[in-house]
This record gives sequence, structure tokens and C-alpha cells, in this order.
Amino acid sequence: MSSRPNPLRPGLDHAPAHPSSLRQTYTASSSGGSADDEEGSDSPRSPPPSASAHHPGAGPSSQRRPTETTSLLGTPLDFRESAHEGPCNHGTFSPRPLSPASEDILADSLSLSESEPESPGLHTIDGVLSAGSHKKRKSWPKQWASKMRSKKMSTSSALAERHGVEDSPLMWAPLYFTYPYGAVGVVSANFAARYLSYYLPVMVWAREYSWSYFKGDFVAALTVAGIYVPMALSLADNLAHVPPINGLYSFVLNPLVYALLGSCPAMIVGPEAAGSLLVGTVIKTTVDRGGGDADAELHARLCGIVAGLSGAMVFIAGVARLGFLDSVLSRPFLRGFISAIGVVIAVDQLIPELGLNRLADHAHVNHSSSVDKLAFIFKNLDQVHTLTLTVAGTSFAVIMVCRELKRRMQPRYPGVAYVPDRFIVVVISAFLAYWFEWDKAGVAVLGKVGAASGRLFKFRWPLQPSNMKYIREAMGTSFLIALLGFFESSVAAKSLGGQGFAGIQLSPNRELVALGTANLIGACFSALPAFGGYGRSKVNRSTGGRTPVSSLILSALTLVCVLFLLPYFYYLPKPVLSSLISVVAWSLIEECPHDISFFLKIGAWQELGLMMAILLATIFFSLELGMAIGVGLSLLQVIRHATRPRIQILGRIPGTNRFENAEANPDRLEFIEGCLIVKIPEPLTFANTGELKTRLRRLELYGTSQAHPALPRLRREDSNRNIIFDIHGVTSLDGSGTQVLGEIVEDYRQRGVRIFFSRGPGRDSQVGRMLRRSGIVELAGGEHHFVDDVHEALKLTEDEEEGGTGGHSSIQS
Repeated sequence: MSSRPNPLRPGLDHAPAHPSSLRQTYTASSSGGSADDEEGSDSPRSPPPSASAHHPGAGPSSQRRPTETTSLLGTPLDFRESAHEGPCNHGTFSPRPLSPASEDILADSLSLSESEPESPGLHTIDGVLSAGSHKKRKSWPKQWASKMRSKKMSTSSALAERHGVEDSPLMWAPLYFTYPYGAVGVVSANFAARYLSYYLPVMVWAREYSWSYFKGDFVAALTVAGIYVPMALSLADNLAHVPPINGLYSFVLNPLVYALLGSCPAMIVGPEAAGSLLVGTVIKTTVDRGGGDADAELHARLCGIVAGLSGAMVFIAGVARLGFLDSVLSRPFLRGFISAIGVVIAVDQLIPELGLNRLADHAHVNHSSSVDKLAFIFKNLDQVHTLTLTVAGTSFAVIMVCRELKRRMQPRYPGVAYVPDRFIVVVISAFLAYWFEWDKAGVAVLGKVGAASGRLFKFRWPLQPSNMKYIREAMGTSFLIALLGFFESSVAAKSLGGQGFAGIQLSPNRELVALGTANLIGACFSALPAFGGYGRSKVNRSTGGRTPVSSLILSALTLVCVLFLLPYFYYLPKPVLSSLISVVAWSLIEECPHDISFFLKIGAWQELGLMMAILLATIFFSLELGMAIGVGLSLLQVIRHATRPRIQILGRIPGTNRFENAEANPDRLEFIEGCLIVKIPEPLTFANTGELKTRLRRLELYGTSQAHPALPRLRREDSNRNIIFDIHGVTSLDGSGTQVLGEIVEDYRQRGVRIFFSRGPGRDSQVGRMLRRSGIVELAGGEHHFVDDVHEALKLTEDEEEGGTGGHSSIQS
């Protein structure tokens, strides 16, 4: 290695007497901590003369050798031209060129098109053309443009210009305005339209759409409507306990809004079983507290409140750029909770499928736990209505058989996906109920379907102050609906996002905004909460749906049903609708055994415990308790993972200058006498520095963080004469982390321990500035105690111990 001059005392060069020894080393198998025999060093590596001539000083300097942290684009945004040739040492008041290149580039997107002739008196903002006053006063168009153009937008325009990316002609539209003095100005709106089209995908896919896509979109929308419109009726009536038409509203309004704002063209939004069940829990709670059990208008109002709250939460999360939250809750939590919902739904639907509705109402078990409902069913098996059970059982069996046949035949015969088996079952059962008058034989039918208020699509803002009592009660459940809805939508979008249309990029934050807006608009008409569903979207994709137009057609078809076909829903048998829900419950449960077997196979007992806790709490107590336990345990896991320091003690691979985690391979590594090498592989924040001192102390005493603190000291005091911190992983440092690190360094220095930092960020980085401002650099011994790697730090410790110079020596290899 080349000699490293001391940046603080450039005239000194204190080389050790025997630099090749690089301290004595010992292995974990050595007895009593004694040192091994001195081993030879590796062959010295001499850099070329040019490298040694310009070798940077040790420490967090601004001129470091390229490493894996070196920026790939150097200074991609520094487009300034030099004022003169050669180095510029004028400091802050260096002369600048009259026309900086950066201004030229960033002004291009605001300048006139070259194809347009200049006219007298025509101005552009940013002063690209100037035919008027040369005063430095900013005009209002220029102020507006500067506000519209964010830093990221300016950066993107500069990069596009640098790489020769031209704006599409369709994205360019001139905006004319008049200056206060009568001159005409123009601003190119291409930059605004470009970013606006990113947040409004309809501006992209509407230009790319052609009639060749329409056939596939229409067939897909018709197939989805045939399968899921009856499902919406069933979800509203059987799970949410609201008028069935509120389920249809979710397929009229939400797909329409999502088609305009969503970033996943093939995804279909609509009501889901889990969300509908949670809406039903809010309504049941209100009824239990004195609300009207038969007040359909109140139930519809509560549905709108829940949908509005969940939509508002999702929308705010999107605006706050919280799209990363889809990775917070673990898969065991989601699988356990979804499986628990499946069990609850299946048990709930057994009562109407067996014809025990009236008995359940008299026994007041509709609001009880699943265990209580099962006990009620077994107690009243002799009261089962035979015809109702036959209709429900037959419908369930036919749908399950068709589902399995489709799954097996679709790889060979893709056309079977177009068969609307559930729609056919519903139509045939409704005809049979009408023809044989099943309603008179005791089979419950859907009856008259209409709006609870007496008027279709009645607008009512749900989040008004008069609803504050219900808003407070529904807040927790609405949060869970928003959480589950976003997670399921995220899974569906990620599964379908790679097959996008017109180059639309999938964005979690835009998805949150689109879903939140759709639910807020739907809530104004008391629609059920609606989110993306993978199964529904997969049917849309497999039957020809490629663009958001399929969502628009689905919305139109559902609107036709609401306006003209409601009377024909009268004879829909409720046992058939319950069987549709039971099929959904089966699909929610069927993946749970696979996940349980996988976790058993790998011994993931923590994940299994979380799943079982959620499942048992939901079945034996309530959905709310299962939700609270699941979210609480998941957040505890996240906090525990985030707050645990991951510091490591390093050992050297014999015969090399490479260092590895000594706790992972203690027998094949050697340790440096008198040195403790500690690696900090993560940013230091308030979250993970709480136990940093304790963990470091444990490494000092025992050489491992796994030892129990009750053990006596195992490492000698002089084994920690030098502490080397490898901070390559410390990419950020907040105030709390800086304070704790400063206290640690100060404590070591008071005990006479030398402190060295290796592989730190650059001097001008955020971490480097924090280290200097906090005094840690000075406290550790100066910038020469910040070196490029652990090998240099070891030589520096040897130099200081042998020379006794207090750390002002250079390093010679």
C-alpha cells in the first residue's frame, strides 16, 4: 500500500519499525487468550506511482477511491460550464459563466417550439425570448411555472434532454397568457402534461386504445358481470346486512373511477367477502347498542360511513406516499386472518342454508361467535328445512364441480373460462323458484330490490358532523377494511402489473389514491367498500380484458341492471346466494393447509403461532379480537426486528486481509491481539441504538453477543486496547444515533481506548457531516483515525502503539 501522508501534519511520516508483522494473531482455539506465533504478512502491494502521488488522506474526505458506494452517475445534474480552464479555487465567490448550461437545459421544456415563428412582443418565461423589459422582477407566469416545477421534475427534464428523449407531440400544448403590460406570453405545457399523465393514466391509455381491443374487453366485462353481479347481491344481503342494491352500486361507481385513475389496467375492483363481513359487524354492533334492526336506511347510511372512512384512510396514505406499508404485515398474519374470515363466513352461511333464520333470530345468535353458532346449529338439526337445504346443497355442489372442471380443462381448452357457471346457476334457480313457487314452500327469496331511501343513487356525504357518533364506532373496523383491501389489491396489481397496457407503470402510491378516491365517491351513494380482487381480475384477464375499458363496460352493464332489471331479482333464492358466499369462504380457507404444512416443514414456529392465535381468537371470540391480536403481534415483531442492533465482531481469514463475522465461523478465523473489530452493518437511528451500548459491552467481555450476561469476564481488559468500527453499512445517522455513538466514543477515550473508524462514508455525506458536527471525529483522534479499510486501521494501531506518537503516523506497507 502506498504511504499515506497525515492530512493534519503533512511533514511527518512515522512508519513502524516492523510493519510487516501487522500485530500478533490468535485463533479461537488458542488457550487462555495467549497470542500465536508471529506470522508473516502478505506480499506487499505497490500501487502505481500515479496512485501514490494522488492518494487521498485518511478519513472521510471528499476525494476517495471508487468503491461500491461510488455513484454510478457521478454528478449527472451538474451541467454548469466552467468560468475558466483549470482548477477553480475562488471558493464561494467563484466567477460564473453568463449563461449556465443547466439553465439552458431546464428552460428547454418551457421554451417555444422551434417550429413556431417568433412574433414581436412574444415572451417566454425563464427569459428564453426577451422582447420586453429586462428587469429582474419575476412575472406571475414565471412564478407559477417555478411552483409547478418540482425538483424531481426539473431533474427528469434535464436527464431527458441529456439523453435525447423528446416530448411526444400529443403531450405538448401551448398555454397563452397576457403580461400586465399587454405583451403576449406562452409557456410549453408539455412538462406539466407529462407528469399529469403519470398521475392520470387515462391520458395515456385513451390515446393508445383502438377498437381491436373492444371485443376482448366486452366479452371479459360480460363474463365478470355474469359471475360477480349476483355475488354482489349476496355479499350485501347476507354478509353486510344492507340492501342488496348497495352491492350493485359498488360495481357501478368504483370500477368507473378506478379505470380513470388506476395503474393496473386489467384489475377489476368490487366488493369483497372480508370487507362486507366487517361492514356487517359494524351494523350488528350498532343494532346491539339500540339501533333499528329493520332500519334499512340506517344500515345503508352506516355502509356509506364505513366505505367513506376506509376510502379516506387509503387516499391519505397514498398522498402521504405510504405505499410501502403493503410489506409491513407478514404473510402469516394475512393468511391467518383471511382463513379466520373464511371460517366465520362459512359458519354464518350455514344458518340460511339450513333454513334456520327465524330460529336464529329468536335465539339471538346472529351476533354471537362462530362457536356459539355451531352449537346452535347442532342443537337444532331437527328443525332444518329440507327444501332449503336441498337447493343450497345442490347449488354449492354444482358450482364447486364447475370450478374444478374449469381448473383442469382451462390449460387445454381456454374457452371454458368464458362459461358463467354461477350466473347460469342463479338464473335457473330463480326460474325454478318462480315456476314452482318455492317462496310459498318456505324457501326465502331475495324479494323486492330497491334503494332504502326510495330513490336510486341518492347522494349523501358520509363524513358529515351529524354522523360523528357512528364515525367513532366504525373507525377501527374501517381501518382494517382499508388495510386488508389495500393488501389484496396490491397482490392482484403485482400479479397483473407486468402485463400492463400502453406502458402504464404500476405504483403503490397511485393505487392507494385511485382506490381511496373510488371508495370516497362510492361512499357518497352508500356503496359497499370495493377493492381489487385477484380472482375477479384473473377472470377478466383470461377472458380477453386488456384495458381499463373492461371496467367501464362492467360499470355500464351493472348500471343497466340497476335501472331496468331489478324486478327480475325478486325470485332469487337466498339459499343459492348463500351457496355463492360459501364457495368464496372455501377459496379463502383452501390455501391455509398448504401454508401450515410449509411452516411445519421449515420449523417456523413463530409464524405458526401467529396464525393459530388469530384463527382461534376469531373463532372462539370475535373478529375484532382476532384482528387486534394479529395486528398487535405483527407490530411487535416489526418493532423487535427494527430495534435489535445487528453489530458483529469480525475475525480475519488466515493468510488474507479479509474479515468475516467471527460468531458465524469462530474456529476458522483468527483474532487480532489487543484489537476488537466491530462491524455496524445498518443505519444508526433512535430505534436501534437503545441497546447498542449493552451489546458492545457484551462483545468486550465475552467476544460474542450470544453469551449470557451472568457469566464472568472472558476477555482480558488489554484485549480491547483498540476498538475498530467498520461503519460501511451506516448509510444514515439521525440525532439520537449520533448522540449515542458520541457517548460510546467518549467513554472509550476516557478509559484510554483508541478508536478507529474504517470504510466510512465520504466527508461531505450526511453521515460525515453528522460525525464532524457532533465532535466524534475530533473525539476519536482526528480525521486520520478514519481509514479506508480494516487492514489500514490495524496498521495504524500498530504504528501508534510502537511509535507512541498519539496517532499522527502514516501507514506503510
